[in-house]
Amino acid sequence: MRSDEGEGPGGGVRTRRALWVEEPARRQRMPDPVRTSAVRAVLIVALTLTQATITFYLTLTASWLAFPMALGAVAGTIVATWGVLDVWITRQTWNQRYGVVSEPSSTARLRRREARRAGRAARAAARSGGRAPRNGPGRIPGEDGGLAVFGRR
Repeated sequence: MRSDEGEGPGGGVRTRRALWVEEPARRQRMPDPVRTSAVRAVLIVALTLTQATITFYLTLTASWLAFPMALGAVAGTIVATWGVLDVWITRQTWNQRYGVVSEPSSTARLRRREARRAGRAARAAARSGGRAPRNGPGRIPGEDGGLAVFGRR
């Protein structure tokens, strides 16, 4: 009998522990276009760093290849910068088109709360027989709606 089956040291039956346990992801998976551009950028940056390292060693040895490799390293740096910017732009574009999670700030929440209170007060005043709402004397209830708090019409 194996040690992970059958009776344990205390005489009780031991259960088998699962080999693979699924854990929920900490962050959501990146969208496909963003992941594609990120992989591309990592490959370009890795190749550029390798080229820059080789250029450095060729410069130390005073090889004739140092100058052409230095030009290639400069071009690679420009392409790598483009690759990183491509990831950033692709991510921003994806978020704007498909995945913006809107979480209102506390200021927006407060303004909405005030607008709801003003709307309730206006409706209550309209139901109570046309008395002026609590917003001030001489106001016509319901003329400018729930956005009166914001100054919009």
